[in-house]
Amino acid sequence: MARSALLVPLLLAAAIAGCGDDEPSRPVQLTLVTPSDGAVVHTARVEVRGRVSPPGARVLVAGRPATVTGGEFRASTRLGEGSNVIDVAASADGARTSWAALRVARQTLVRVPDVAGLERDEAVGRLEAAGLRADVDEEAGGLLDRLLGTPPVACETEPGPEAELPRGARVRVLVSRGC
Repeated sequence: MARSALLVPLLLAAAIAGCGDDEPSRPVQLTLVTPSDGAVVHTARVEVRGRVSPPGARVLVAGRPATVTGGEFRASTRLGEGSNVIDVAASADGARTSWAALRVARQTLVRVPDVAGLERDEAVGRLEAAGLRADVDEEAGGLLDRLLGTPPVACETEPGPEAELPRGARVRVLVSRGC
């Protein structure tokens, strides 16, 4: 009787410690190939690719199933503007689930509008409406320009019209009464 009284606590301690458990000991091997962590892209979607072992592992990318063939996986996921964190999970029978995360920044490009000939405020307004910031460089002009009261207009921008810049970039606008 004393022997069985000792056996119960030992079996209970072994169960709590995990002895005899079928708990998997090795994790699924998960390697991310592309995109690289910290990548900057200009598209609304990105394809996440990598490798897993065992080759039949199940992979979720941003919570959605990825296509896994021969230990290689791929999945396309949507990106929001700015910084994005993409979670990747890989699981398989008899192995612990592995997790990885990568950061991808989506940077939207916008075209510089042609504002040459527009009055100063209208030119600045068009640049801001396009998602750009205007740095106005105003030339003083001559005495005759001031006396005639000609409004200053945008002469040119740097970079020029049709250039593609990240949203929020600065564009230099040369404004003068006489271009």
